[in-house]
Order: sequence, then structure tokens, then C-alpha cells
Amino acid sequence: MAYISMDCPSSLPGIPQSVLSVPMENKYKCQQCHQVLRKPVQAQCGHRFCVHCFKQLTSSGPKPCEACREEEIYEEPFSILNSNEAFPDNAAGREIASLPARCLNEGCDWTGSIKEYEAQHEGRCELERLKCEACQNTILLSEKDKHNDRECEERTLNCKYCKTSFNFKEIKAHDEICPKFPLQCKDCGKKKIPREKFSDHSKSCAKSKSACPFSDVGCKHVIENGKQSDHEHSSTMEHLRMLLPMVLSIAAPPSDASGPGEWQEDSGLGLYRAPEEGVSMGSGAASSSQSMDLDKKVKALENIVCVLNREVERSAVTLEAFAHQHRLDQDKIENLSSKVRQLERTIDMRDLKLSETEQLVRELQFCTFDGIFVWKISDFSRRRQDAVASRTPAMFSPAFYSSKYGYKMCLRLYLNGDGTGRGTHLSLFFVVMRGKCDALLKWPFSQKVTLMLLDQNNREHIIDAFRPDVTSTSFQRPISEMNIASGCPLFCPLARLAGKSPYLRDDTIFIKAIVDLTGL
Repeated sequence: MAYISMDCPSSLPGIPQSVLSVPMENKYKCQQCHQVLRKPVQAQCGHRFCVHCFKQLTSSGPKPCEACREEEIYEEPFSILNSNEAFPDNAAGREIASLPARCLNEGCDWTGSIKEYEAQHEGRCELERLKCEACQNTILLSEKDKHNDRECEERTLNCKYCKTSFNFKEIKAHDEICPKFPLQCKDCGKKKIPREKFSDHSKSCAKSKSACPFSDVGCKHVIENGKQSDHEHSSTMEHLRMLLPMVLSIAAPPSDASGPGEWQEDSGLGLYRAPEEGVSMGSGAASSSQSMDLDKKVKALENIVCVLNREVERSAVTLEAFAHQHRLDQDKIENLSSKVRQLERTIDMRDLKLSETEQLVRELQFCTFDGIFVWKISDFSRRRQDAVASRTPAMFSPAFYSSKYGYKMCLRLYLNGDGTGRGTHLSLFFVVMRGKCDALLKWPFSQKVTLMLLDQNNREHIIDAFRPDVTSTSFQRPISEMNIASGCPLFCPLARLAGKSPYLRDDTIFIKAIVDLTGL
């Protein structure tokens, strides 16, 4: 017997009876929810329940079966509902799955079986009505996403500027206080200024206007922040003229030196005669008024001095900031210059390695390992002119080898001759080069060498051959990149290359070298 698992995922309660297109038989009814059985299980008493309902009934332990009591067939222990004694009723499940079903939603004409209803239509019908969890309004399933995203009055939004979450109804109120909300400066037209930085922008905006600091003494100019210094510099004399009357009025002595009370002599004694009481009061009022005027003027001058002090301090701070920034810029320039020099050295090294690699590739492209080498020399006329003008008197062929690990050799050609053949002959020489495997070879080099200028009609080649002089340093083991060249200074008369020479076709000649490998 297979028992139900209490660890299986939660399922739904029974299917509403009204889904059935035919009257429901009692054997298909859940004894708990009284709906059509969904994933039926059978207790040991024989009654059937939905797996969801049965798990709820037995979640706190075994319970008596109420259906047995209602039918008056209660008998322990068979009428005790226990998850360990119940099993899936697959037979009833198959019968229920084949029952005809229909959709309950108004306007939907879907029909099928219970199995198809559960698998394809339940919870998917676009005409199904459900309640929005936020605003509690009833909406169609097909409009759920649209409602949640655009229509629900209670939906939660994230501010696209500060990422704060808030209710949809509060969007306008949030925009008024959002610190990241973009504002536009009316003066300079700059857009997308965060609200939290707008006050700083207003103070530094070059287009924002404010009154001249000397407005207290009569300057009526309203200047853009960026032109404040220019105005103060250009209007220095005008500002001083405005200050002069105020300064003079403060520094001038009283116009009436003698007051209502004065010193008078009486009977030879210096006595002070007091003024009349009324005169004394009038004098006191005038003095008080004059004192108030002086206080106002002094206060105005103090404000102006404060403004000037602030300007001096600001200029000093700005100057120090510029000096500091200049030092930083100089350090950056020095660092960048150092990096540029380092990069230039790196590039030079890379160029050198690239040049060496290209040279190696060229050598390998024409390299042979059998002691036979054919050297194609194109653009002969230009090369010979360079030789006659001593710009490039000699040229070397690519290297070739007697075997893969054998002697390394090359040819050296003088297109205008060398030594006894200068100006009259082609001079061709054989050169032994330093190779990687020289330590394994027999020295001095003693193999016969044959040099040929090929007739491109394949009739009469110009041939010269020699056997190396083993006492010559030209054929000893090289200690430098290559030994001294040895060969034929009178290899071929230049006259034989004039006119329609079979040795010179399409401004190209071919030279062939053969090294006799006998004994190697």
C-alpha cells in the first residue's frame, strides 16, 4: 500500500461542483470541503478526501472521521484519520479526470475534461475575475499586469531619481521634496540639476545675477556672478566717489562750535553760564539725531569693509587653489611624460623585435636545407644604378643550409663588380655564416662550391666552381656573424647582360649555388 507523503508541495482544495457539466456522483465528493475531489486520497475507513483537505485535517495529529459519525458507522481504529494509514486513490482520480467540465467565468465558452481544466484552463482563463491585493478592486486576470503597473491607485512605485519607494498617490508630494529631482536653472538654462545641489549651482552660476556689494552707497548695478569681478575692477573709481561723501561727512568737525552753553567771564572769574532749559533740550535732540546718522554711516562703512574683506579672502583662497591645482597639474604632466617615455622605449623594443622577426620570416621563406639555392634578383636596373652610384655596392642573399642542422651559408653579389672586376664584371662571392649547430660540424669548411648565372632560355649557363682553401680564414668556424667572403670577382662580364640578354629577362636575373655534400 502506498501512503501519502506529508512533505509534498501544497495543493489546492476541491474543484467547485459547478465546473462539472453533469451532476456529481457522491463518490467523487470530498468529505471535508464537499467539492469535487482534487488528487483524492482514501482513508482506512473508506471515505475519500482531497489531499489538501486531508493534510489540513491531520496536520495536528490523528482525528476521528466526521463522515463515519454522520453515517453512524464510526468504529475505532478504522474511523481514525491518520496520514500514515491513508493512500492516494488513483482509480477515483482517473475517473474524475475524465469527467466533462466547463469554465465558470462569465463570457468564457471553454469546455473539456477535468484533467484538461486543471492542466490548461484553471487559473489561466483571461475572463477570470480576481481581487487586487492592494486596492481590493475586482479585475480581469488578463488585465492584472496592466492594472498593477498603471491603474492601481494603491500600487507602490520606486522613484527613478532617488530609488525611494512610495505610494502612487504620493508621487506629486515626493517630487516636491525628492533630493535627486532634476531642476533647471532659469538663468543659464542648465538642465537636470539635482535639487540637493541646486543651491550650490545658484551661487556659482555664471549667469545668475545679484546686486553690487556697493549698493548700500548708491551703486545700482545688478551683475551676473561671472562678471562680478570685472564690474568691481572697471567701477573702482565710481565706487570710491560714492564712498567719499560718506567718509567726509564722518570726518568733518561740527559746523557750530559754540553751543547754547558757553564760558563767560564774570567779575574776573571764569564761570560757566548754563543755557536755558528749553535751549538745552533742543540741543540734546539735535545731538541725538546727528549721532543716529553717524551710526548709520558707520554701519554702512562696516558692511562695505566686510564685503571687501570677503572679496580679498575669496581671492586669496582662489589664488591658493589655483596654485595647488597648478602643482597637481605639473605632477600629472611629469607622470604622463614619464609614462610616454616608457611607452616610447617599449615601442622601440617591440619595433626591434618585430624587425628581427620579419627578417627571420624572410630568411625562412627562401631558406633551403639541401645545399642548393636559387637567388632571384628582380628590379636589376635600379639595383645596378645604386651599385654604380655606390649607394648599395653589394647585396646579400638570404641564408641557406647544407642540411637542417648543417652549414649556414649565403651569397654576396656586387652588381658593378669588386676589386679587379669593378666596373666590368659581376662579382659573386660565397660566405660561410655562423650557425646554431656549428659545434657539431667538421671544420674548416671543405665542400666544393659551384656558382651559376642561369640562362633563362636553359641553353648556356655561366658556371664557375671552386674548392675552398682550408687554410683561409674564410672557411674556418665563424666567430662573428659571417666570415670574409670568398669567390669570383670576374664572375660574369657586364657586357653579357646588355641588350636582349638571355640572362636578363623582365629586369630579373637568377643566380644558383650548389654545395657538394659528398662526405657530409
